[in-house]
Amino acid sequence: MATPVFDGAQWDEDDQAGSHPTIQSILRNLNPESVDGKRMIGEDGKTVLRNGRTGDAYDNPITVGYMYILKLNHLVDDKIHARSTGPYSMITQQPLGGKAQFGGQRFGEMEVWALEAYGAAYCLQELLTIKSDDVLGRVRVYEAIVKGDNIPEPGIPESFKVLMKEMQALCLDVEVISHEGKQVELTDLDEEVFTAVRELGIDISRNERGSDADDRERERRREKAY
Repeated sequence: MATPVFDGAQWDEDDQAGSHPTIQSILRNLNPESVDGKRMIGEDGKTVLRNGRTGDAYDNPITVGYMYILKLNHLVDDKIHARSTGPYSMITQQPLGGKAQFGGQRFGEMEVWALEAYGAAYCLQELLTIKSDDVLGRVRVYEAIVKGDNIPEPGIPESFKVLMKEMQALCLDVEVISHEGKQVELTDLDEEVFTAVRELGIDISRNERGSDADDRERERRREKAY
């Protein structure tokens, strides 16, 4: 049974035949024996250290030297996150990102390519519209679920409207033409949205929560209250 992870570093295949020095022999040559016949650092790169206050030796040998391998302090408890609904960006109307902002699911361009390769058209349509920045579509889907109706067709994402405004700000005459050759008016349907919201009794006025420092202060106050 081969255990390369636990076998230690090797130069190459000739090293096993003794043609090259091993890591243990290199450490042994770099740390000659002292007058009393002891080595400051053993062949495993560790040595016995003592507590600076009590003078007692620590229970286990400790690695001494330059740190070439550092611990990545990534823990699952710090990263696990889920949300049903939450804050949205004021400009793009997309869910915020990150656990600190109580953000939504990150689905970037490369993930879109992956689902395109599998032909998952309906998943892509849902992720890029009603689960993202289709404001009117979000309300219509919620209304359909409450009433037990079928999910309606998604609308126009808010990010597309923002792109149109940015291009128009550059004095570009941009128009949206339907497959029938007619111009599509990208009018804001805020009144229709808020009418449906009032009828359903839901709150969509979720602003950005603020910076990470604000979140930490809010969490500290919550823990102090408990």
